[in-house]
Amino acid sequence: MGTTQLESVPEPKYWHLRTVLTEALDSEFEVGEILPNERDLAARFGVARATLRQALEQLELEGRLQRRRGVGTTVAPPRVGVAVDTREHAWPGTADDAWQPADCVLAAPPAAVADALGTERDEPVHTVRRSRVSHGQPVAAELLYVPASSVPGLPAIDAPSGTARARAVLRELQRGALERRESAVELGSAGADDAKELDRLPGAPVLVVTTRYLAEGRTAALSVATYRADTCRLTFGDSGDVEIHHGPQTQAS
Repeated sequence: MGTTQLESVPEPKYWHLRTVLTEALDSEFEVGEILPNERDLAARFGVARATLRQALEQLELEGRLQRRRGVGTTVAPPRVGVAVDTREHAWPGTADDAWQPADCVLAAPPAAVADALGTERDEPVHTVRRSRVSHGQPVAAELLYVPASSVPGLPAIDAPSGTARARAVLRELQRGALERRESAVELGSAGADDAKELDRLPGAPVLVVTTRYLAEGRTAALSVATYRADTCRLTFGDSGDVEIHHGPQTQAS
């Protein structure tokens, strides 16, 4: 069999350096330790500083390094394990829900969301904004879209928005009979709002989990949750007990 075009393409220098640096991180450095400056690292590995920066940026995207202004480049801790609840009969906002409601507004959703909910594109829906924090660090932001028909008994409250209204929408939503949930995960880039919420730069890699809550044969609510890809490891199922560790050894508990 002949060599394919892909096979004939040499490995980029920065990618090879990224592999070498990964081995060095596993064998020589501890979590939180500050790496030598770029000039010293480039001299050690015999590469141009531009190549080194590419490799460091790649490792930062992968969550292996953290680059802080005024501190330098440090070895990042392992990714935070974030359980994605897969119970079929759990609405958002239950007592053991890890999300914290922050705001709620009544407004027309994006066209794609309206289509998924089966509402008119100019029909206002309740948009609940929630956040998730782990060890004092923001790890995810969520927009939960709830049509008015899913919360028919929503009590009238004075505040048109805010945390109180968000909690009221969640409480009313839980009165319905949930049939099932459907979730999908994809890689995306942080928009301006998500980047601000997650303390990242716009365009940073994120994991987007879209969940449909179905009741009475229709989509009763739609969640779009954005997780930091550099610090989060999503776990599914009741236990989420499989862990892949950095380093030469891999173990599953």
